[in-house]
Amino acid sequence: MAYPRLPNPDKHALLRRIVERCAPTNGRARVIAFDLDGTLMDNRPRTCAILHELGESWRESHPAESQTLLDAAPERLLYLMKDTLAKLGIPEALVPEAEAFWKARFFADDHIRHDVPLPGAVQFARACYEAGAIVTYFTGRDLPAMSVGSWKSLRDSGFPIGLPGTELILKPAFDIPDDVFKADFGPRLARLGEVIGVFDNEPGNCNILLGQHPGTESVFVDTQHLPGAPPLDPRVHVVADFDMP
Repeated sequence: MAYPRLPNPDKHALLRRIVERCAPTNGRARVIAFDLDGTLMDNRPRTCAILHELGESWRESHPAESQTLLDAAPERLLYLMKDTLAKLGIPEALVPEAEAFWKARFFADDHIRHDVPLPGAVQFARACYEAGAIVTYFTGRDLPAMSVGSWKSLRDSGFPIGLPGTELILKPAFDIPDDVFKADFGPRLARLGEVIGVFDNEPGNCNILLGQHPGTESVFVDTQHLPGAPPLDPRVHVVADFDMP
């Protein structure tokens, strides 16, 4: 499904408007909630690094497929690994091994260091923080396996983290579906203050958070999302990134 993105002048106005709302009002803090994968961060380089490692391990056993994986680039990757492998021409018989190799590394601390911020993401998050907002990273990553890597990645990329007024909120367990986690924990963001902006790359999560926090600016970051997503609420804004003058 194609989502109509805001023209750049309207996107810039939206982002500036959100920053301007970040200052506490009447003693009540303002809260911004960012998802990570596909929202603030492009995780395709993480997948590419894993595919390159798999390619190295296949040099002897599957030389042709090895070279294909070693040549994989982020812009060629699809949302689901099985679709990426099919697009790359990996034989169906090798797909289970490739998926298992990828899954064991993608959902773990060490490879998160390969993630790259979306254009303008660091600057926008810092602007929200410096304007007075509580900045939360409200992610479907899980606490046991991905908390340390997530924290380091945010710090090393220059996002505000580890400071008063910042929160890293992760799923307590891997097997909780992301949309269930967002639906269950989303209302608790109000314990920090008034939620004035939510950013996510899943249409369903944008809809959920908008319903939980009326008056917030719900922003869909149009990168990649799970196939079969529900229709986007027409009140949700659509942007490609956070770049603004």
